[in-house]
Amino acid sequence: MDLSAVEIRGILTYVFLLIASVAFHEFGHAFVADRLGDDTPSRQGRVTLNPLAHADPIGTFLLPLMSAVYTGGAGGGFGWGRPVETNPVRYTRRFSMATGQVFVAIAGPGMNLLLAILLAIAHLVLVRQQVIEGRSDVSEIFLKAVSLNFTLMFFNLLPVPPLDGGWVARRFVPRQYARVFESISTYGVFILIAFIAIPQLSRVITVPASFCMQQLYRGLYALLF
Repeated sequence: MDLSAVEIRGILTYVFLLIASVAFHEFGHAFVADRLGDDTPSRQGRVTLNPLAHADPIGTFLLPLMSAVYTGGAGGGFGWGRPVETNPVRYTRRFSMATGQVFVAIAGPGMNLLLAILLAIAHLVLVRQQVIEGRSDVSEIFLKAVSLNFTLMFFNLLPVPPLDGGWVARRFVPRQYARVFESISTYGVFILIAFIAIPQLSRVITVPASFCMQQLYRGLYALLF
């Protein structure tokens, strides 16, 4: 496969952005678990933004790189890090263990949302101050980063184990359906592959991600310009 210099730059940019975004995501899980009283993430060196502490060989490097090469640097916005291990028994008794698990689960997508907002603000401030141009390569990187983090947020909120949305769904599934949910969860990996591989299903993630990005920029633009 012959790749141009522009495509190689796009591939490296996409993989770098994904690695950084995954690090923020996993840091969110580790930080909230630590604040709830579980020192397991701290002892394992996970309460850090160091990407190497959170990287998964397949989900953070191999698959994103293959996706980026296949799309010529456009990427697909999907990836994951090494799961943060927690011990709910150690959580503070201010909340039930199940509630604590929900807090830890949503912290990851929450960090992606926060990062998307901060990046969008930084992007528009730099454009407003004429530090960068609105149609420059740097602006394009900002847009990719914001889009990627919204995509990761919605991907991880899918109510499918082992994703974060699966843990949240498990908390609210009625007791009489708990066994059915657990049986479905055994096929979680295959369901996720379907969402990634089938364009019609992936739109469940990409369409709301694109909508949220557009609304965020529209609102920030109205405030800053």
